[in-house]
Amino acid sequence: MAETRILIVEDEEALATLLEYNLGKESFEVGIASDGEEAMLKIDEEAPDLVILDWMLPKVSGIEVCRRLRTKPETRNLPIIMLTARSEEADRIRGLETGADDYLTKPFSTNELIARVRAVLRRIRPGLAEDKVSVGDLIVDRVSHRVLRGDKEIHLGPTEFRLLDHLIQHPGRVFSREQLLNAVWGSDVFVEVRTVDVHIGRLRKALNKHKQGDPIRTVRSAGYALEAGR
Repeated sequence: MAETRILIVEDEEALATLLEYNLGKESFEVGIASDGEEAMLKIDEEAPDLVILDWMLPKVSGIEVCRRLRTKPETRNLPIIMLTARSEEADRIRGLETGADDYLTKPFSTNELIARVRAVLRRIRPGLAEDKVSVGDLIVDRVSHRVLRGDKEIHLGPTEFRLLDHLIQHPGRVFSREQLLNAVWGSDVFVEVRTVDVHIGRLRKALNKHKQGDPIRTVRSAGYALEAGR
């Protein structure tokens, strides 16, 4: 099976080298471009499986590279993770609306980036989905529909299982109630937004049955995220 190819587009040489090293350790094949023009040339020559794209780049900005990739049929569905020092919500929304699949604000841990890379690849290419996914002491087994926390089995209803399965594929990412509705219930089903809160409450209660801490973070006026070590 061919290695998954990742192109890092980053003008900070130290960061690009660090990411190349850590992604290489995870058996990814990694290339580097230091500006937007070089990135477009490399992608035209041979499209990678995923692009890690810095927002602020020389010559052509990351947001413009993202926009151009989304307008070309051959790269319209190329997975893109944006990196940026901008943390304001308006900037995150702009990045996602331009076509990025995910968004990480600097500084970030390489472990979180690798988790986001795997999550985006699973979402875009379902064949890469693992039978078991873990975050912290939580393990979701998709085949047997079992959930473990530490050495304890957690019993969940079907909706709570789907909710956890979606959150655990995107560790640390905040999802609005509307996004969770679409992902778990489907966009063609009418369900009240507050239903999400009810099921999150049930999921929290089940996950914390043995007093191991609440792994779900509530972000006021934004939504929910699953985080390790909470």
